Amino acid sequence: MQVSIETTSGLQRCMTIGVPAAEVEQKVTAELKKLAKGRRIDGFRPGKVPPAVIKRMFGQQARYEAIYQQMQQSFFQTVQEQGVKLAGMPSFEPVVNEDGKDLEFKATFEVYPEVVLGDFSTISVEQKTAAVTDEDMEKMVDTLRQQNTTWSETDAAAEDGDRVVIDFEGFVDGEAFDGGKASGHTLTLGSGSMIPGFEEAIVGFVAGDEKTIDVNFPEDYHKEELKGKPAQFKITVQKVEKGELPEMNETFFSSFGVETADEAEFRVEIRTNMERELKRALRTLTKQQVIDALVAGNEIDAPTPLVEREIDRLRQQAVKQFGGQMDASQLPAEIFKGQAEQRVKVGLLMSAAIEAADMKPSEEKVAELIEEIASTYQEPEQVREYYSTNAEQKAQVESLALEDQLIEKVLAAATVSVVETSYEDVIRSANANQAM
Repeated sequence: MQVSIETTSGLQRCMTIGVPAAEVEQKVTAELKKLAKGRRIDGFRPGKVPPAVIKRMFGQQARYEAIYQQMQQSFFQTVQEQGVKLAGMPSFEPVVNEDGKDLEFKATFEVYPEVVLGDFSTISVEQKTAAVTDEDMEKMVDTLRQQNTTWSETDAAAEDGDRVVIDFEGFVDGEAFDGGKASGHTLTLGSGSMIPGFEEAIVGFVAGDEKTIDVNFPEDYHKEELKGKPAQFKITVQKVEKGELPEMNETFFSSFGVETADEAEFRVEIRTNMERELKRALRTLTKQQVIDALVAGNEIDAPTPLVEREIDRLRQQAVKQFGGQMDASQLPAEIFKGQAEQRVKVGLLMSAAIEAADMKPSEEKVAELIEEIASTYQEPEQVREYYSTNAEQKAQVESLALEDQLIEKVLAAATVSVVETSYEDVIRSANANQAM
């Protein structure tokens, strides 16, 4: 078997393979027998059909099947023999495919990139640190109460903090614009969810009011055609609602899974959850910095087949977020391409670094991660048992443990500067990273 491999572009390779005619004909003959077996052909007894008749009837199909099988077999045999790191399935193209002649075909495919890791000591990381303060605690408790506000309709004028249900339509230069109209929109005054001046202008309105307000779109508004433009909004107030915060009692505490009537115990539990969330967020931010530095310092190409698979995964995730009400294939691939390429590069670099260091998941790290997961459940022992008896789920934790061990290894070599910040800043930054 004759083989040649050439680089066409980037990670793409073209392999040309020649297969002796005799080897191909053996497969064609075997395929003919398979196709003819058990067939009843008029004028001939079973098993007595002349080979020439069989070839005339099934020859084209038999050769097609045999050639495809031969190309697959020869290609994957060559890949194994030459140690080619195949990144996806190939496409085949017969070049010479005639009876009595050696088969020649081309296989086009992509390979994994060669990863040569840079020196970890050149990496700089700004490691944030923070603590949950009493003020953070009070803000969290207040937020939880705000989220459970009971609303009741009122005839009084709307005040800051009240909730209104409105219809509105916006105009710029006297013309309605896309996205500037809504009906039955619920808005909490003072929430800052609308453009500056909009919510403030509604203060003092009562149910049934129909008024036009003047506002300006901010200079950094996300729609280019509206940036800095003066606008008018026609507003109809359907109703005004006053809010009443829930009492700090057993009913309120139990809605967050805290079974106690003691407010102090509730606050201890909330603080514990906040500290757990802060620890996770700090680790996430540090990990992301290390990953970003690895990607920036190690330029590699992402194999197209891996990117396409990652795009499909991101599509499926997006569909789940939308409630599963659409076909994932309808989402344009371009939306996810950049994120998919980044994920593939990160995966390749992390795998290469772990392999280069010959790292194995630490039992202590795996136990620590499982304990962290278990601590968020009311029956932690059941969670521990679940991971100890479920090999697939434990393997996922082991993979996370390896990543954490790699991050620790990089940090040990990198230049690390510690920056003190706040709980709110850490959580906000971590949430922003997850949204990317």
